[in-house]
Amino acid sequence: MGKLHRVVILALDGVYPFELGIPSRVFGAAEGRYEVLTCSVDGRPVATNSDFSVTVEHGPELLESADTVLLPPFDTSLLTRELSPGVGRALTHVPHGTRIVSICTAAFVLAAAGLLDGRPATTHWALADTFRSWYPQVALDPDVLFIDDRDVLTSAGAASGVDVCLHLVRRDHGAAVANHVARACVVPPWRDGGQAQYIEHPVPAPSENGTSATRQWALENLHEPLPLSELAGHARMSLRTFARRFNEEVGMSPGRWLIQQRVTQARHLLETTDLAVDDIAHQVGFATGNSLREHLHASIGVTPVAYRRTFRGSRL
Repeated sequence: MGKLHRVVILALDGVYPFELGIPSRVFGAAEGRYEVLTCSVDGRPVATNSDFSVTVEHGPELLESADTVLLPPFDTSLLTRELSPGVGRALTHVPHGTRIVSICTAAFVLAAAGLLDGRPATTHWALADTFRSWYPQVALDPDVLFIDDRDVLTSAGAASGVDVCLHLVRRDHGAAVANHVARACVVPPWRDGGQAQYIEHPVPAPSENGTSATRQWALENLHEPLPLSELAGHARMSLRTFARRFNEEVGMSPGRWLIQQRVTQARHLLETTDLAVDDIAHQVGFATGNSLREHLHASIGVTPVAYRRTFRGSRL
């Protein structure tokens, strides 16, 4: 399988133990494709936000050998606008061009280091106002679960660390491998929507009339056009009510969600079948092969042929 992709986690004081363990759990389920190691800014034990510390085996020099550097989040009481000298010195060990990933509050560290200047980024929605006021040079989007800006990725709070790690597996090895990892970790391979669905505002209870059943029905009928009127009719709602309820529950419009599901299914078919691009487009509900090509390129930046060539050999 060749050289393992080395993921180095930089654990900072106040780290959340749950998020600290996410990379090892997700990348570790990829059956030998990654090596996950942890370091601290000085090689000493790291205080967590709980009543214990963690001992790490490595100092910041380990960052020099990383293919991906990942910063898990830390307690919000420790947020500072300026980069601490210790963290700043540790980050100097990261070679230029190394892929770097933040979860939740760790985006503040990347911003303070200037790594997000002029870039799109995200963090926990509850910290959006503080982030904007401290780092106006960053294009913050607090509505998404994560943002992939090539060599720098940022994600929202807590479980979005799972989302971004699965995304990296998918980016590196394709949907089939990512789906295998998700099953091993007993998590969904892809969560719909963004942070909007988690922000504190009134959301219809599951027992009320919602859009869940209609979303499931749409997934079973992706090959159909599925206009908004048909979706609303299935949910027995007016167009306006359905669009509003859908956005509350999923965090995006029905049209955007449908495109996302169609692209995801198309990627699966490109990896697992020999179907022609036009046939795949028809099966997932795009009007033409050109439409599929446009949406796939907008989503992941490659053509169907290039995607198939890259990932057909990466299946488990």
